[in-house]
Amino acid sequence: MSVQCEVSSTRAAPAPLGFFERYLTAWVGLCIVAGILLGQAFPGLFKAVGAMEIAKVNLPVGVLIWVMIIPMLVKIDFGALDQVRAHVKGIGVTLFVNWLVKPFSMALLGWIFIRHLFAPMLPAGQLDSYIAGLILLAAAPCTAMVFVWSRLTNGDPYFTLSQVALNDLIMVFAFAPIVALLLGVSSITVPWETLIVSVILYIVIPVLIAQWLRRALLAKGQAVFDTAIGRIAPWSISALLLTLVLLFAFQGDAILKQPTVIALLAVPILIQVFFNSALAYWLNRKAGEKHCVACPSALIGASNFFELAVAAAISLFGFESGAALATVVGVLIEVPVMLLVVRVVNASQGWYDAGRAA
Repeated sequence: MSVQCEVSSTRAAPAPLGFFERYLTAWVGLCIVAGILLGQAFPGLFKAVGAMEIAKVNLPVGVLIWVMIIPMLVKIDFGALDQVRAHVKGIGVTLFVNWLVKPFSMALLGWIFIRHLFAPMLPAGQLDSYIAGLILLAAAPCTAMVFVWSRLTNGDPYFTLSQVALNDLIMVFAFAPIVALLLGVSSITVPWETLIVSVILYIVIPVLIAQWLRRALLAKGQAVFDTAIGRIAPWSISALLLTLVLLFAFQGDAILKQPTVIALLAVPILIQVFFNSALAYWLNRKAGEKHCVACPSALIGASNFFELAVAAAISLFGFESGAALATVVGVLIEVPVMLLVVRVVNASQGWYDAGRAA
């Protein structure tokens, strides 16, 4: 690692993986069990929760999604966009992978595995919905967890911050068109107005609220801001876990009938993560970027904003849809898979530096 990367990492890196994040896969597993048991025990209650909708937006889930997303977005400094020019090659690689490779490669993997290879083992009526969930998962680049992955690889925090800020800005305009395009190519019909409402509710409004809150807290001093971030950070994971309990309460019957569904859906997600992280890592090496930029670039290129994907899947297709289940599988495998990618890029620094273009 260069001196420049080492200094910037020391000055601005966030804390490493926290308790909730470290065991996220275990919490999701517990939510699966709790949700299925509660759904079987109190079906009427969960049907009533599912019926609390306005314009196809479930109100309890809408509130939970805001609680999930806003604490993460408060950490994003859009002023970091002026750092983009300092890492043009790394930014270019990540944007290429995030927006021109990942959504389309996931659509292709969904078509190969869900529509063909695994089709006989999956509910025939849910195939399109599963593919839609995979597309939603891949069309939203990671926003919050990538700061943790970057820290674990001694990644350049300024690159990470500027890349995340830029991705969030692009997401406002690109998420809906990319999702609509890929769903259309996959012969899956989604009302444009519902998709646009999802973008406004789960991207635009949370970004505006989070940035207002960020400025209000920073106006009181950095210490106040840091304290507030520490207090509200657990809200995100708590809201996510409660949403998963609700979702699995609705998915219980389908999972009990075909328990292998989760494993089958995990296959294209795993391939997508490994392919895109390896591609971003290799392209940065060819471009001559420093290792401390290539690592977060690879991790941003592979991970997903699964909170947004879950919210959009529920809004577009409902709690009981295959799309919602597919996005949750992404949550289930996110932490162990990304930690594996972290180990690989850390262990391969010698190989990377030896072949990095001048």
